[in-house]
Amino acid sequence: MAVQINPSILSADFARLAEEARAVEGADWLHVDVMDNHFVPNLTIGVPVVESLSRATETPLDCHLMIEDPDRWAPAYIEAGAGSVTFHVEAAAAPVRLAREIRAKGARASMALKPATPIEPYEDLLPELDMLLIMTVEPGFGGQAFLDIMLPKIRRARRLIDQHGLQLWLQVDGGVSASTIERCAEAGADVFVAGSAVYGAEDPAEAVRGLRKQAAAACAH
Repeated sequence: MAVQINPSILSADFARLAEEARAVEGADWLHVDVMDNHFVPNLTIGVPVVESLSRATETPLDCHLMIEDPDRWAPAYIEAGAGSVTFHVEAAAAPVRLAREIRAKGARASMALKPATPIEPYEDLLPELDMLLIMTVEPGFGGQAFLDIMLPKIRRARRLIDQHGLQLWLQVDGGVSASTIERCAEAGADVFVAGSAVYGAEDPAEAVRGLRKQAAAACAH
């Protein structure tokens, strides 16, 4: 597995987003949390900000849609410049159709599961995806503590991916830091969203390098 680190701008300084995006240009993707204050109890950014960010950085954008009706809104984020779009299966009316539309428009299709949502009912959907996101906190706010009880779910997801022989990235988001990333990697994750662990560091770029080194060593082990 090739380890990828995706800093989350939810923990960045929103008054300096262009600078904050450039501060982590050694990262694999820039994770953009889109929240609508309906699906989750928080309101962040939308299409215009994503469009501006795509012009401000060469790092590809990984848009995580924590919104109602992603079937309607996901295509707009691809048009705004997102290279990967994640929708929540709990909010999607037709997840297979949505994943196919995202791919057809040229972006990577990803499906997210909240902590209480099991992976097994969606096993047949996995071939339609490029990435699966296991939330390791309840979506809606940054800076939450990592939920250790999600580690078995990450392991189950990895087993299903391997059983089907899929080239599917397994992403974790929530409480990922230097103290938790190795456990996630050992459980089978290979894409790691880190917010405060990166933007709360004195040197965000160095924090990205450190997290990647930790995760790569744990994956190799």
